[in-house]
Amino acid sequence: MKRLVALTLAATFTSLVHAAPETYNIEPSHTMPRFEYSHFGYSTQVSRFDKTSGTITIDRAAKTGSIDVVIDAKSVSTGSAVFNQHIQAADFFDTEMFPTITYKSSKLKFDGDKVVAVEGDLTIKGVTKPVKLTVNSFMCMPHPMVKKDACGANAVAVIKRSDFNMGKYAPYVGDEVTLTIPVESIKQ
Repeated sequence: MKRLVALTLAATFTSLVHAAPETYNIEPSHTMPRFEYSHFGYSTQVSRFDKTSGTITIDRAAKTGSIDVVIDAKSVSTGSAVFNQHIQAADFFDTEMFPTITYKSSKLKFDGDKVVAVEGDLTIKGVTKPVKLTVNSFMCMPHPMVKKDACGANAVAVIKRSDFNMGKYAPYVGDEVTLTIPVESIKQ
């Protein structure tokens, strides 16, 4: 009996040590990055992007991973078709010239088996800057509806739009923009 328990424990620890990275596809209907900024100090305006794709790879045993996200800049949704066109113009996102926004991680920071921060490069309008995302929540578990493993998180960062050649009307329209990225992903 002791030998059986010892073999079982050895097999369990061996499988944990040799855990492989797992890759998850971003689930677009539950991943809609938002951005918010001050509008002349009157209010905080909130908009989102409706089309996001990419992959998340996590090796929780090794505490490593990578994130590769592509946002369709033309999918910006402000609540107004006229304003959507305005911020897709050359002074802001310039979606004709730069149809996508990307984020590529360089490092994931873990606390135990949970991702708590991501360092990487954000590219908007052809300008790439390092941006650290703070992960406020992170969870992986079997998805009750699709019957596959899934991971989800909420990440936040503050950037300056002028750093990405989108500073028109600053400081009246706030230069600081808060990015909030709710993401859900399904294991490949």
